[in-house]
Amino acid sequence: MSTGAKRFGRKRVIVTAAIVAAAVLVAVIWARRAGTDDGALVLYGNVDIREVQLAFRQPGRVAEMIFEEGDAVAADDRVALLDARPYEDALAGAEAAVRVARAEVDKLHGGLRPQEVAQAREALNRARAVATDAGRNYERQAGLLPSGASSRSTVDAARAARDQAVAAVRAAEAALSQAVEGFRSEDIAAGEARLAAAEAARDQALTALADTRLLAPAAGTIIARIREPGSMVASQSAVYSLSLDRPVYVRAYVGEPDLGRVAPGTPVRVRSDSSDRVYRGQVGFVSPRAEFTPKTVETPDLRTDLVYRLRVVIDDDQVDGGLRQGMPVTVELDAASGSGAAGDGVR
Repeated sequence: MSTGAKRFGRKRVIVTAAIVAAAVLVAVIWARRAGTDDGALVLYGNVDIREVQLAFRQPGRVAEMIFEEGDAVAADDRVALLDARPYEDALAGAEAAVRVARAEVDKLHGGLRPQEVAQAREALNRARAVATDAGRNYERQAGLLPSGASSRSTVDAARAARDQAVAAVRAAEAALSQAVEGFRSEDIAAGEARLAAAEAARDQALTALADTRLLAPAAGTIIARIREPGSMVASQSAVYSLSLDRPVYVRAYVGEPDLGRVAPGTPVRVRSDSSDRVYRGQVGFVSPRAEFTPKTVETPDLRTDLVYRLRVVIDDDQVDGGLRQGMPVTVELDAASGSGAAGDGVR
């Protein structure tokens, strides 16, 4: 074989090898974009753990900050205290107001005391006696008028005294009736309303006092201690930042061509670069709105491609602290994963 033919043969082999290598490279890239070699869909995302800003509902001076950054807390653990003295004083005043209002209502329901009813009855008896005497005096003076033994002015004065005595009897009878019947229903209703208002103010004072204790809403880890004892804090001013232990989410993105392979409830496997542990979970939510891939997401797709955000929920029995906020992870969906339109699912 001539030298030219040999050179042509070598060039042909090199070109063929280059074509094969390029084909393999394209196949690998396509496999990475579409999934793994076994047909599984591979997505990339970041761990998304919810955080809570712990704050007092009441203003005041911080008396105690119990935990440090990095400390683990359980649900309902007391994490901080306010100076409770002002709220204790307010509660004492509110309780005193309740006692006063309740005593007033009891008085209204009980009516007058028996001694007061007896006094009203005796006052009526006196008025009747005075009226009887005034009536007799008037009749006597009127009888003497024809004989001239009494004057017209004396008779008129006796008549006025009799009428006043009769009016006094009617007033005494009304006073006795009121004493026997007790207070009006409207007065009782007003007293009960004042008692209800006092009890509501007392309950508010109790709530304010309870709010001087700041409790953890769920188990988690303190990631920021914002205030120190002695600080004055306003209402709703954060003093701690708490990272919740559960639930643990993964925020990932899927391209439109693979959207049919992802549906709420689809089981997934989650891996991180920090360990060989494989976490089980499921797709909890697929956004119905397309968006551009965020720059923080690790994906081989072009950043100008439109993708759909999805949320993966890690099973509670898989949570072990190995997945941390913002950690990049790989999400794998089996080739036999269900299909369906994106929509709401497990939140």
